[in-house]
Amino acid sequence: MLDQHPVSASPSSRPAGNASPLLSDDRGAHQAYLLLRTVLTIAPIAFGLDKFFGVLVDWDVYLAGWIDDLAPGTAHQAMLAVGVVEIAAGVLVALAPRLGAPVVALWLAGIIVNLVSMGQYYDIALRDAGLFVAALALYRLAVSPAAHAARAEAVDNAARR
Repeated sequence: MLDQHPVSASPSSRPAGNASPLLSDDRGAHQAYLLLRTVLTIAPIAFGLDKFFGVLVDWDVYLAGWIDDLAPGTAHQAMLAVGVVEIAAGVLVALAPRLGAPVVALWLAGIIVNLVSMGQYYDIALRDAGLFVAALALYRLAVSPAAHAARAEAVDNAARR
């Protein structure tokens, strides 16, 4: 029983020194899963939509010159395509987080490379690195047996109401 992950092990089977204070039971893992899924659904969709409306920022300035040279059309047209991908990735996380989370993680890795290659915007690259880690965490929670059990229990409870 010592080889069980603290999140997936039952409280009585966890070693006392190995229990996570935040995720002391499967409900905590499920809550973390829901929080990450919500953020990684809303953020890509919001950023993707803003590529079309420009409320938050002028996104075109965040496209590295070498990527602009590789992409057909203008920087603005490339960012519109980026917006479509981001919206699709957010929807994928909402509908199938086991598939969507790694897609978002890879997308964020590409964004980080883009920003760092510009030699500026390190603050935004760092924020995106945090979102990258969040996407990896969502993936781990989405594929864990405890997450499957918690989701099944939530569906059962909702069906009983």
